[in-house]
Amino acid sequence: MVRRAGGPASRILYRVIELLHLTKRYGDTLAVDDLSFKVEPGHVTGFLGPNGAGKSTTMRLILGLDAPTSGRALVNGRRYASLTKPMREVGALLDAGAVHGGRSAYHHLLCLALTNDIGPARVAEVLELVGLSGVARKRVGGFSLGMKQRLGIASALLGDPGVLMFDEPVNGLDPDGVRWIRGLMRSLAAEGRTVLLSSHLMSEMALTAECIVIVGRGKLVAEATVAELTARYPSLEEAYLALTAESVQYGAAR
Repeated sequence: MVRRAGGPASRILYRVIELLHLTKRYGDTLAVDDLSFKVEPGHVTGFLGPNGAGKSTTMRLILGLDAPTSGRALVNGRRYASLTKPMREVGALLDAGAVHGGRSAYHHLLCLALTNDIGPARVAEVLELVGLSGVARKRVGGFSLGMKQRLGIASALLGDPGVLMFDEPVNGLDPDGVRWIRGLMRSLAAEGRTVLLSSHLMSEMALTAECIVIVGRGKLVAEATVAELTARYPSLEEAYLALTAESVQYGAAR
């Protein structure tokens, strides 16, 4: 459970991510092509696609880090840029390395917290949750990749949001850490949150996700449950390879 200690269950708003004909061009490159799908609460949704499929671009568009060429990306029915205190509604881990190396883990999170009127008690709480309490005062520049991943997850959870997005969260983690991430994703979804998880690890996705969205060359290739895909194919990996066989490309947007 990741709710604030003593906080009511009604504190968390259970909402959706919705893409409506989302398109993004970078010059002559069409990174996202008329993409529409919805991520519902209550289960982990895996977001899959080959390199260059547009997954990371799509996640950046949802978070307002890039502007769409056309279409809309909505969280809780609104554009991310219109959210007054976004960390209280949406948490995200896109790049665990995007941290000021000279700051401690505690001060990194505290700076984020203050921008959204989140108190220092919550900083201590999420550091404990991700297993970084013992190194909270150490500089992030000395952290391993796995420790930075844990810090990025703490940042995503800081505002106790109902919507969460993770891009390759198990990078750099040892087997115990991978298992921990798997359990965390499931527990977040079990609380009724909306969880979007992007990963290339089919074995982990098969163990963690219930629903799958597959994109290729910026377009929607498939939207189904893991059960539906594995009923048609020998495994999730075989389903993925078959469905994306014509979508592999190189040198394009992620």
